[in-house]
Amino acid sequence: MGMVYAEIELINGRDLIKAEDGELPEGRVRRIAVRVLADSGCATLAINETIRAQLGLKRRERRTMQMADESVVTLDIVGPVEIRFENRRTSLDAVVLPGDAEPLLGAIPMQDMDVLVDPQRHRLIVNPEHPILAGGLLK
Repeated sequence: MGMVYAEIELINGRDLIKAEDGELPEGRVRRIAVRVLADSGCATLAINETIRAQLGLKRRERRTMQMADESVVTLDIVGPVEIRFENRRTSLDAVVLPGDAEPLLGAIPMQDMDVLVDPQRHRLIVNPEHPILAGGLLK
């Protein structure tokens, strides 16, 4: 299938809430455009230390994670982070990979935003069955 990359926007969730409550000017909400690997083998959002610093994300906990090479490491979990792609959004915590590791958009945020990997065109797309509003399962 090959690798599929997407341009997404990441936003500091705490800043966003403060702006919505009128406690922070909208222009001071920390946000960044990021090119991520859409990786359905990854469960969640994985960012690197540079992205974490630019967004000012605080550690919420540490968690032991198994990497693709089957090694086990303990990594910071930060958040909340809002992810935006085209007309979709979701909020969650992110795993912080060391250094400038490649950021990954995993299966859980992709499913929540109702986006799909288009293997023929090597791109991430909004689910064509739900082009206006994201669909989902409640059971």
